[in-house]
This record gives sequence, C-alpha cells and structure tokens, in this order.
Amino acid sequence: MLKFGLLGEKLEHSQSPKLHQQLMKDKGIDGTYELIEISKDAFEDTFLSLKNSDFRGVNVTIPYKETVIPFLDEISPQAKYIGAVNTILFSNGKAKGFNTDYFGFRALFEHNNIKAKGCNAIVLGAGGVAKAVQKALCDMGIFDLTVVSRGKENFHNQYTVSYDFYKEKRPKTDILVNCTPVGMYPNINASPLPKALMRAKIAVDVIYNPEETLFLKYAKELGMKTINGNLMLYEQAAKAQEIWENETL
Repeated sequence: MLKFGLLGEKLEHSQSPKLHQQLMKDKGIDGTYELIEISKDAFEDTFLSLKNSDFRGVNVTIPYKETVIPFLDEISPQAKYIGAVNTILFSNGKAKGFNTDYFGFRALFEHNNIKAKGCNAIVLGAGGVAKAVQKALCDMGIFDLTVVSRGKENFHNQYTVSYDFYKEKRPKTDILVNCTPVGMYPNINASPLPKALMRAKIAVDVIYNPEETLFLKYAKELGMKTINGNLMLYEQAAKAQEIWENETL
C-alpha cells in the first residue's frame, strides 16, 4: 500500500484526503492519504523522519511551501523559479520538490476559456500560491501584472504595490486574482478588498472553501465573471498523483 499525506500547520478543514482517495480509487491505486499537522518548531524533525519512512510522497500547504525548500535534494524548474513547493516525491532516499499549483491555475484558465495573453492582471498576495499564479500568468502571455502585498517582497522584478497604494489609485484591470487566505473558512465574512475597490472584468479566487467567498460575491454583484478555486484544487492534486506515480516534471 502506498502512503501519501499533507503537511501543514492547521489542516482540520482540508479536502485533500477525500480528493486524493477518489483519485487513487479511480486509478485503482491501493493507497492512503493522511493529514500531518506540524508545528513550526517541529517541522525539520518531522520532515526528515517522513523522508526516511515508507511515505511515497506528500503535499505541502500553509505555511511550509517555502520553508521546505532547504530540505529538498532536487527541485523542478517551475518550483525553483517560483520559490515554493507544494508536492514532494520521496524516491531512493531523496526528496524531490514540485509546484503543481502552477499547473492547476493554468488548467483553471483553460477550462474557463480565459485568454490571458495581452490582458492586464492584478494579483492580491505574495505567498507561495501567489508566486505560482504570477509565473503561470506570465507564461500565458499576460501583458501587464501588478502584485498587491502587505510586505515588500518582489518576485522576479514584478511590479509590487502596497494595499494603501492600491486603495489610493483604485486601478482597473482585466483579471483580478485573490491569492490571500482572506475569506477562507471559517473566516468567511472577510474580503481582501472592499467592494468599492474592485474594478475588473474577471475575478478569480484560489480559495475553494467556501465555494463563493465574499470577494467573489462582491465581484458577481458588480457584474464580473467569477471563478473559484475548486478546479485548481482538483487539477493540482491530479498533477501531484501523476508525479508520485510516474515521477514526471
């Protein structure tokens, strides 16, 4: 029996076990998928013990997508560029890191027939998933990309502004993407932006629980096309299973 799991700090509401069990069932794979909650001070010891255990692979979520990188032996080109890892393969005593959020976000656009090429986009947030989204948007031919972040982190020279600057300028864009956890269950009555500051044609929220965040509710009321993170969750999980089974980048 193959063993997989999810590493994170708080995982009680994760849908990953159900999703991966179904993916394995569909493919006839005999395997288990466990939630592995780790405190920050115990991360290194726990990860090294997993690396030397009978686990085939694990997913990684908040807040360890960047923390895990120094403990990896190999890293895929996308994950190296992004600087964040959400999928790890344990093979021949080595830990190999990948980023399937990148593939999941691209699939989200393809499924919804959204053409990023030549468009403007604003990404809210600068964490691991935001970096994957920025890389995907650039690879899909986005014309102009602005990142709104509370910190001063700059990802590969992308134009980054503060929330105060955003609120002052009130920019309009084609695609507005929420990559922050604001609005995620159980804090569902929160939005990363007030309704009055949302000016776009398409609003995407990578959050999947709830299916309609307050951010997307505001966007719908303003007449925007809205897309949640459900398909991205599924596609990144399917890509992770593919990596674990076939060791493909």
